[in-house]
Amino acid sequence: MMFWSVRETLLLLAAAIVIDWCVGDPPRLPHPVVGIGKLIGLLERLLLRGSGSRTVTRLKGAVLALTVVAATALLMWGLCLLAYRIHPWAGFAVNAWFISTTIAVKGLKDAAMLVYEPLRQGDLALARKMVGRIVGRDTDGLEEREVARAAVETVAENTVDAFVAPLFFALIGAAPLAMLYRAANTLDSMVGYKNEKYRDFGWASARLDDALNWIPARVTGALLSLTAACSRNASGKRAWRAIRTFAHLHPSPNSGIPEAAVAGALGVELGGTNRYGGVVSERARLGWPLRPLEADDIVRTVRLMYGVSCWLAGGLLCVWLSLEL
Repeated sequence: MMFWSVRETLLLLAAAIVIDWCVGDPPRLPHPVVGIGKLIGLLERLLLRGSGSRTVTRLKGAVLALTVVAATALLMWGLCLLAYRIHPWAGFAVNAWFISTTIAVKGLKDAAMLVYEPLRQGDLALARKMVGRIVGRDTDGLEEREVARAAVETVAENTVDAFVAPLFFALIGAAPLAMLYRAANTLDSMVGYKNEKYRDFGWASARLDDALNWIPARVTGALLSLTAACSRNASGKRAWRAIRTFAHLHPSPNSGIPEAAVAGALGVELGGTNRYGGVVSERARLGWPLRPLEADDIVRTVRLMYGVSCWLAGGLLCVWLSLEL
């Protein structure tokens, strides 16, 4: 029977972080999230056939969410169990690899830098194109400051979704629970919209993602504040104060925490007017505009994200070493 001790689990998570730092998501290897996305698309087409009342549509959405997360977790558990029965080290390697695919520190950094470099070189058109790959808002016509804001907000928010949250669930249940979280997060990104098509069908997916991110978002806020406190170019005290002052103004119960923390840490203002499919969405302003937002704030936000990853990796190793002694 597959079983991980506390020490093995801590080492497993640290290994997954290092794999992501060094390798990221190799473009030639199939990514589990692609398979999850295809499953969601298939079930969505099947469940949305015909019409129904609002209640029926919500029930169909709940069936979609439960089916996807259960199937993902069970398949991952079976793969890990098979590898473990072949050899414990095989089980460790499979777990570490799949956990590393649920986190994306290197991928986020690479994507953010693809926005930063054109901005630094004055190529606003290319910067708009690059930021359009990582955000859902309309990016055509964005000014330099708004392009930078989009990138900063995405890195801040995804410090939760693409790092702290999957590791939190991996700590509880290794790769199966980490992949369950990734499935829920993918569901939210595909159907968790508040538009006419998905308002009811995606309701369960959106609420599930909110529930799973509740603790990780608050842990991330604390770690971002701690990282900022150790940085020469940021303020930990102001980051924590911004969380308490502005986070609740965000429409998401979780996303406002890392975004407010980054805004406070850097002394800039995030939020404002976004457009989605031509429809204007006004977001609450987060932070105090002590200075104008600039392209270099993308790099500063990436450093804050890496600081969070270093705190977590270091903490895991310290606990592991203390248990070994």
